[in-house]
Amino acid sequence: MELRQLEYFQMASRLKNITRAAERLRVSQPNITVAIKKLENELGIQLFDRSQKQLALTPEGAVFLGRVEVALRSIQDAVLEVNDYKQLQKGTIKIGIPPMMGAYLFPKIFSSFQRRYSHLEVYLHEEGSVAIREQLERDELDFGIIIIPEASPSLQLLPMARSQVVCCVPEDSPLAARKAITMQDIEGSSLIMLKEGSFLRQTMLQKMKTADITPNIVLESNQVVTIMGLVASGVGIAFLLDMVVREVPGIRAVPLATPTYVDVGLAWKRDRYISRAAQSFIDFSKDTLSRSDDHSIL
Repeated sequence: MELRQLEYFQMASRLKNITRAAERLRVSQPNITVAIKKLENELGIQLFDRSQKQLALTPEGAVFLGRVEVALRSIQDAVLEVNDYKQLQKGTIKIGIPPMMGAYLFPKIFSSFQRRYSHLEVYLHEEGSVAIREQLERDELDFGIIIIPEASPSLQLLPMARSQVVCCVPEDSPLAARKAITMQDIEGSSLIMLKEGSFLRQTMLQKMKTADITPNIVLESNQVVTIMGLVASGVGIAFLLDMVVREVPGIRAVPLATPTYVDVGLAWKRDRYISRAAQSFIDFSKDTLSRSDDHSIL
């Protein structure tokens, strides 16, 4: 039994698709198929039910996956710990950032961090808050910027900022004169939404559902600058956080009639070994918060 076989099996189980697993691992599809087949022959069991359209684990496969997850996590932590002793002045950090935070957190946090710790490599992975939380739980990231109410008990959290959800409308829109906007006010309006995996998207769609409003989504994008440009051009309206739309030309940010706030924080896995590189980022973030007048890192 080889480590590579277990890694292939784990990824295929997570993605429920051999082709997608091959793309994620940057190997050919036959490599994964052969590796899993050899693993099944060695174990004497069938790991996947191949009669379904979507790849599904057999009961035996599900039990085996649970053990494999623990084993691979222990190996990853062992490698991190050994590397800490071997390379005290080097290291890498993988951080997941929601699209709305990327352009605003990077210059305020990460550039300062990299100036201080130029020997460390920081990899940024852009995803929605929900997707980042899931990747943290699967040990695919060291850190993630997430919406705190969406955190799971398996994650450690460092609160960073509170932001309010606002409705962004063109400055010449009749809605721009409102002091606050209800869900009924936007009924029938063209909506520009963040893509799947965004906590903000989930939140606003749920609010519309509760208000019995059918959303008229005309465009989806994870590029916040693009969304703001489309709003300013009159293509539609969008829901964003107030911290990213302050003083944006052509846009009026109107609060919701029922104020909606989100707490943003840095999250990492509780039970994982924290490398020296990762610990330096935690310490840097805490220090930045302690020196901020409003105890916000933004």
